[in-house]
Amino acid sequence: MLRIEHLSKQFASGLAALADVSLRVQPTEIVALVGASGCGKSTLLRIVAGLEVPTGGRALINEEPIAGPNPAVGVVFQEPRLMPWLTVRQNVRFGLADLPRAEQEARTEAVLERVGLSKFADALPRQLSGGMAQRVAIARALVAQPALLLLDEPFSALDPFTKMDLQDHLLHVWAYDRPTLLLVTHDLEEALVLADRVVVLRGHPGRIHETVRVELPRPRRRTDADFQAYKQRLMEALDVRAEAVA
Repeated sequence: MLRIEHLSKQFASGLAALADVSLRVQPTEIVALVGASGCGKSTLLRIVAGLEVPTGGRALINEEPIAGPNPAVGVVFQEPRLMPWLTVRQNVRFGLADLPRAEQEARTEAVLERVGLSKFADALPRQLSGGMAQRVAIARALVAQPALLLLDEPFSALDPFTKMDLQDHLLHVWAYDRPTLLLVTHDLEEALVLADRVVVLRGHPGRIHETVRVELPRPRRRTDADFQAYKQRLMEALDVRAEAVA
């Protein structure tokens, strides 16, 4: 599905963000990228989204090189980025202009039902809570039925209770069509709740330090001993003290 080979990225300023990153993500798999700030997680996601161009290596989706934004790829950012003058329904439907009107409406209503926002379809973004606004952003990404969904710390601005609710809700929504998910997060529990594999990036420029396969059944209980053992393993892999010295 997604193949990344020996990817590197250096900006015009001379800052090296990534070095020799290789990764494969299989169809329907959920993979989380974790690492300290500045290790290149979001840069990697932007390259996969077609928003940045690598300086070395390559990234492919279904064996096609990524050369720009791709309709098979949806993106959910840290902020909802909703258009304030459009209703919830109109925001979700916005990217479907090339489809027949009947299909636009059918897809929009179906995804609003999945994210639990049918009753708020005519509301404006200013009338929504932060969690509801992010649900709209997820719905807008899913309505195009992408094969790959990229999430760049989508719940980082939310309070802990809303964040946990939306993590569980994302899995519920994902189960309908099971798109491939690639998630960037600083939250180790979020990575463990959601992902089949957690990829640990370290260094400046960022490199893959370790990949941890999460062999826990879903739904995952954050307080279980096995869950906490995985969290401890990720903390040791990240080794924040080593990052600070590097």
